[in-house]
Amino acid sequence: MKKCTKCGLPETYETIEFNQFGICNICLQKDHKDESINWHDRKEMLDDLVAQYKGKYDYDCIVPFSGGKDSTFTLKYLIEQYGLKPLVVQFNHGFLRPQLLENNERTLKKMGVDFITFTPNWKLVKRLMLESLIRKGDFCWHCHTGIFSYPMHIAIKFNVPLIFWGEPSSEYTAYYDYRDDEIESVDETRFNRYVNLGITAQDMAGMIKDDFKFDERDLWPFTYPKTRDLKRLGYHSVCLGSFIPWDVKKQSKEIMDELNWQGDQVEGMPWDVYPYEKIECYLQGVRDYIKYLKRGYSRVSQMTALDIRNGRMTKAEADELVEQYEGKRPPSLELFLEYLDLTEDEFNQIVFKTVVPPFVPDFDNIEDAPKTKDFDTWFRESKV
Repeated sequence: MKKCTKCGLPETYETIEFNQFGICNICLQKDHKDESINWHDRKEMLDDLVAQYKGKYDYDCIVPFSGGKDSTFTLKYLIEQYGLKPLVVQFNHGFLRPQLLENNERTLKKMGVDFITFTPNWKLVKRLMLESLIRKGDFCWHCHTGIFSYPMHIAIKFNVPLIFWGEPSSEYTAYYDYRDDEIESVDETRFNRYVNLGITAQDMAGMIKDDFKFDERDLWPFTYPKTRDLKRLGYHSVCLGSFIPWDVKKQSKEIMDELNWQGDQVEGMPWDVYPYEKIECYLQGVRDYIKYLKRGYSRVSQMTALDIRNGRMTKAEADELVEQYEGKRPPSLELFLEYLDLTEDEFNQIVFKTVVPPFVPDFDNIEDAPKTKDFDTWFRESKV
């Protein structure tokens, strides 16, 4: 496969393009971010935005919150820098890990905030996961849509027009581009562009209606609010990382030092290098494994590419980590197959239909990844 000559991302990476020197558009975005954006002006834009809403509603803003590194930093920054009173909203996808829950409790108590969490119907979640896997080779439709739609519903219910998300998508992809010099809006256009995998909640209802009994109201949390309701609210939904230079490694250290936020081991990731990355979900290993089977790379490639761009890792060091960690079968696959009542062969056949050329997975020669320390605490369907 063709790979970026600078960061090593392959041609199967979403939204990737290469220039005449073989350098990818994601790397070029990083150069623009560092050299061309006036971050002082961006910070003044943030000051003006906050001033527009602060103190005028029951809450100054909504902060969608998983408890991962980005949402934790966002919450901390907004409270400490601006003294905002946020309503913190969590969509619980059903797979939150013990360490993440402990982090949440410490963070929320130390920050002193009001907190709403929502967990959808488990039986419906399983059916949505299966349908999404079959149609898109991505079982996380319920998570993608719920995380980005549910807080918007809460914003309407509580009449809170300002919503702050964390990192902009331009850090990792080119669905939006730092070089556009525009503030990335987290709106319905963005939601439909890549969040919902091209499947609306109405689409999904039609896909599962013949074999799953549900009430149409069950799909409400995954449905983006009506435009007229959002316009009536006068909403402003943005990423904090559009206004300040986003630096995940620096920000992770800050929340670890000041909030006692604890990292965790993630399947298929080098624990000593990335203790902060995607620690929220105990099916993260399966998600990354599917990405590898489809595209020939996984999260290790994505994170090492980011470190190369930031001058924190050499290409040789990155290649060594990719070789050591990527492409291994995660122990959580066993739980995942149990949840969806699939055999591994059936799983492989489904994923194979979504493979992105020129990569071709070799299902017969895949090694097993080690278990994480908390693996035995994860939910087992057979124990219900």
